Amino acid sequence: MKALQGIEGRLEWVERPTPACDAGQVRIRVAAAGLNRADLLQRAGLYPPPPGASDILGLECAGVVSEVGTGSSWQVGDRVCALLAGGGMAEEVVVDARHVLPVPEGLDLREAAALPEVYATAWLNLFWLAALKPGEKVLLHAGASGVGSAAIQLCKAFGNPCWVSVGSAERLAYCESLGAQGGVIRGSGLEGLRDFGPFDVILDPVGGSYAALNLALLAHDGRWVNIGLMGGRKAELDLALLLGKRVQLIGSTLRNRDAEFKARLIGDLREQVWPLFAEGRLSPRLERSLPARDAEAAFATLASNQVAGKLVLLIDERLG
Repeated sequence: MKALQGIEGRLEWVERPTPACDAGQVRIRVAAAGLNRADLLQRAGLYPPPPGASDILGLECAGVVSEVGTGSSWQVGDRVCALLAGGGMAEEVVVDARHVLPVPEGLDLREAAALPEVYATAWLNLFWLAALKPGEKVLLHAGASGVGSAAIQLCKAFGNPCWVSVGSAERLAYCESLGAQGGVIRGSGLEGLRDFGPFDVILDPVGGSYAALNLALLAHDGRWVNIGLMGGRKAELDLALLLGKRVQLIGSTLRNRDAEFKARLIGDLREQVWPLFAEGRLSPRLERSLPARDAEAAFATLASNQVAGKLVLLIDERLG
C-alpha cells in the first residue's frame, strides 16, 4: 500500500506492507485523513511515534471498514472515522476496533476525518482532566485552531462561556461565530484578556511564553491544561501565586495514552458528544480538503498558521 512518511524534513509517498488485521481490530480503507500540528512536528523529526505505533503520518482518518477481526461489532462496509497513534495517511490502516467511531449522521467522509483527534483532545482536556463544570469560564489559546474550534463548540453545548486568543480580527470573528464570547488578537497584546477573567480553566497549546500570564489570569482553584509548546518549553513562574490560588497545572498528551484509556475516551465521545452532530450543535469546521498529491501544500498551509478549523488530505476520493 502507499503511505506518507516524513523523512528528514520532507514528505515522501512510499510502498509499505499491508498490515495484518488481528482479533479486536478492523481494517479501514482510508478516504481522508485529518492533518494536525503533530504531523508537522513528526515530519521535522521532533515528535517520533510512541513505541509500537506506526511511523506513517496521520493521527485520524475516515473511510470504509474492509475487514473485521474477531471480537468486533463493526461490519464490512461501515462508514467510520478513527483515532490513531499513527498510520492515517495511507491507503489502509488497521486500528483497535474500540478506537473507531461511526460517521455522524449528515456528514461525509471528508468531514468525518476532521473529527476524532480534535474532539478527543478537547473532550479529554476540558471535561476529563480539567473537570469543567457548567457555568465555569474557559480561556482557549489558539482558539481558531482545530482543537480550539472543537473546544468552543463543546463549551457552548455544555454551558461554559469561553474566550479566545487568536492571530487576527478575522479569526476572532470566526471564533465568535462558533460561540466564543470574545477575545483578543495576539498582535494587539494579550493583556486585554484580564478584562474577561479570571478564568476557571485555560487550555493552552503555546506553553512557555504564555505561562506567567496564564497564572495571573486563573481564578482560585483554576485548572491550567498545557497541551503544546508552540511558545517554548521553559518558563519562570511565581510559585507563591500558584500556591495561593490553589492552581492545578496539568500537562497532557493524547497520542501516547494506552489502548484502554483511548477506548474509554472514545466510548465517552460516542455517548456524550457524537449525538450533538446529528442535532446540529457541533460541526467539523473543515476549512479545506486537498488531494494526496498536494500533501506538501497541505502541510505548508497548516504551518502558515492561517487556518481556521481543520485541513484534510484526500487519500481515496472514490470512496466519497
